Amino acid sequence: MTATTNAQGKPLVVAVSMNGERSQDASPHIPIGHDEIVATALSCYDAGASIIHCHNASTALSGQAAADDYLASWRRIRSERPDALWYPTLTRDGCHDLDHVALIDDAIGLEYACCDPGSVGFSAVGTDGIPMGAYYTNSYEQIRSNFAQLAARKLGPQIAIYEPGYLRTVLAYHHAGTLPPGAVINFYFGGAYGLSTQASPSFGLPPTRNALLAYLDMLDGVDLPWTVSVWGGDLFKTELAGMAVALGGHLNIGLESHFDPVDKPTNQDQIRAAVQLAEQAGRPVADRQTTLAVLRSPKA
Repeated sequence: MTATTNAQGKPLVVAVSMNGERSQDASPHIPIGHDEIVATALSCYDAGASIIHCHNASTALSGQAAADDYLASWRRIRSERPDALWYPTLTRDGCHDLDHVALIDDAIGLEYACCDPGSVGFSAVGTDGIPMGAYYTNSYEQIRSNFAQLAARKLGPQIAIYEPGYLRTVLAYHHAGTLPPGAVINFYFGGAYGLSTQASPSFGLPPTRNALLAYLDMLDGVDLPWTVSVWGGDLFKTELAGMAVALGGHLNIGLESHFDPVDKPTNQDQIRAAVQLAEQAGRPVADRQTTLAVLRSPKA
């Protein structure tokens, strides 16, 4: 199992995915427009986040249109915090279309970018109680292209692990010596609501102790940084947050993944909870430079 039995003193990266596909009907605190994104990002950095993942107005945008929409927010953020670490999401073309990432990197510089190395079903429950929905797919050819593009630009892959099969693919690249430097393993555990606002079958492994241990068993002997998050639930209402902090992992929090039909925390509330856990465990919260070092960015 790749975990630290005594993580005290090891810096903790607080990564915040501050918005996503859910609307403000799901939570009024999700930043949507450019002004909200700028204000929320700056506040998140002040609260203790060292790296932010952000969506733009629509994942249907691609290429220059997608890049321009991101840059309308992130040029302003970088003018206030030139050292701000962040990375955009993929387009609806998935791993195949990274044109917007290249354009943003050329314009203001990036250190990381997304990679979703697999396919997964996103579902809700129909009126008959049976799952219905669609599959989000990324072919092996797309994954290969994605990794090659990120390696060429020295961008660390922020790798989503929706299902155990995703991790098997990543480990194949690792063992072949072709996984791009700076890879971060982000374990996505499926909560009761998944990506929806209605109870759903969700995806992947549940947010339990044994589920995290199963993933760490798969990482046995492989030294890659990892984070935990709960999608369609609350990470801090599970064992996972405390386990990750105790075992040397990191926390991936924020309103992209969080959903509760009653409790509506802000991104900043979640950061404060993460910082409190870090303090209790004797782990300093990582700043920008420490984050680059801990996550082994090729641009550190």
